[in-house]
Amino acid sequence: MTRVRAVLLAGLLVVLAAAWWWRGVPGRADLDTIHLPRGFSIGLFADSLPAARSLALGGRGTVFVGVREGAAVFALRDVDGDGVADSSYRLEGAFRAPNGVAFYDGALYVADISRIWRFDAVEGRLASPPPPVLVTAALPEDLWHGLRYLAIGPDGLLYAGSGAPCNVCLRDDEHAATILQIDPASGAVTVYARGVRNSVGFDWHPRTGELWFTDNGRDRLGENTPPDELNRATEPGRHYGFPYCHGGDIPDPDFTARTCGEFTPPVARLGPHVAALGMRFYNGAMFPARYRERIFIAEHGSWNRVVPIGYRVTMVWFEGGTPRYEVFADGWLSPVRRSAWGRPVDVLVMPDGALLVSDDQAGAVYRIVYGG
Repeated sequence: MTRVRAVLLAGLLVVLAAAWWWRGVPGRADLDTIHLPRGFSIGLFADSLPAARSLALGGRGTVFVGVREGAAVFALRDVDGDGVADSSYRLEGAFRAPNGVAFYDGALYVADISRIWRFDAVEGRLASPPPPVLVTAALPEDLWHGLRYLAIGPDGLLYAGSGAPCNVCLRDDEHAATILQIDPASGAVTVYARGVRNSVGFDWHPRTGELWFTDNGRDRLGENTPPDELNRATEPGRHYGFPYCHGGDIPDPDFTARTCGEFTPPVARLGPHVAALGMRFYNGAMFPARYRERIFIAEHGSWNRVVPIGYRVTMVWFEGGTPRYEVFADGWLSPVRRSAWGRPVDVLVMPDGALLVSDDQAGAVYRIVYGG
């Protein structure tokens, strides 16, 4: 009997050790906690992706995944079309924090803290990728808000977020607190939008071609202020208020030289401290028609709020010019325990209309579908 007990105890320890080892990988039980509108379901597209962050879609259906830190980004392929990645590849370079990824004209662009790199003709040689080519090294080197979001605009130019290197401050560096525009051919960098505290997500309206972007509000003004923002850039050169004004009409107590009326206000005020990151206009055909052109936003979640908020995917759309802001998917945060097992970072609309969501805490990418 003693020997049987010893064997059972040893087996239990093995199971507990395995559970501890795989604690960061979401299982079916975890995904069962996610709440979605009726008719939608969520599954696991890929896991074992350390700190999975930004998402980009290749011309042949490859999903590229940037990460918070490390020397490689990932490429995922769903070869058999079952909604689960079959193959995963590492694309390595001299990276520190290759957060941003964008795909254009056969090449993958990767945004590190101060540099942007390019992998040429990458989808045809994922198993043995070429070394990356340096596009520019002219981005700020600050680590605070140094994770760059990267995207390709309708004009064929690169756009990168360049956050303020602080909670709230005013710096001489013209590239701080901006969205930058980069020529992929020459590497030349210009400022497209100013007064942007920290944008880690943007997209272009599918009909107007205007740039829309999220922006994270400053900390230490209170539990419920200021809100995060959703902004629209109708033209280059506009100023969106930071550090003088937050949420469109909240003056900063420490920076009073200018007033809120001088700046472009947000088109929608999001939750306070939700850390709104990646966003996409839904342009797929899978979801019901009412979801078309809605903006899906990954909210990473608050880090210093007494009662946590965020840790979800929300939507913004407009009715008669009035913004509507609503939760689409939540359940990564337990309101009882005030702790989260996952943190959404980015969203991506797939060719079949499914919505991918990355999670840098669980190291996973999820796939949300309708009616299947």
